[in-house]
Amino acid sequence: MSTPDTTGSNDSDAPLSHLPDPIRRAVEITPAAGTRERIIDITTLGRRTGRPRRIEIFFYRAAGATYLCSGAGGAATDWHANLLANPNFTFHLKNGIAADLPARATPVTDPAERQAVLAEIVADLNQPHDPGTIRPTRLEDWAESRLMRISFRRRP
Repeated sequence: MSTPDTTGSNDSDAPLSHLPDPIRRAVEITPAAGTRERIIDITTLGRRTGRPRRIEIFFYRAAGATYLCSGAGGAATDWHANLLANPNFTFHLKNGIAADLPARATPVTDPAERQAVLAEIVADLNQPHDPGTIRPTRLEDWAESRLMRISFRRRP
């Protein structure tokens, strides 16, 4: 079962205490966060070329951790394939606060964890303020989503 690391190691996401307070607060979004606070860029390494690939994507907070998710439908995505090949990447905060955070992605494969995390993400997206501009959002539509848990590494 893939579960968040709570041992306090350098790759641990919880509690993000190694991040400066303004950056930590930007990562620890709540259901009250709007669309703008959820949009980041990520830079992965291309699985075939080895070249940096930067894209804009939403991130989510669920079960006390940070996630990237492909959204409804679960179609294949280059960012997901790139992270499977090389899980180290850069998480770029860009709205309200700018920061380039070294990060590592771990695929969430355990069915119970996937269900719980996706249920929390979908419930968050169905808030009245419509943070993801995706309406209506149904859990069954997200069942095949690519889901990665993100840990933030300490800078050397």
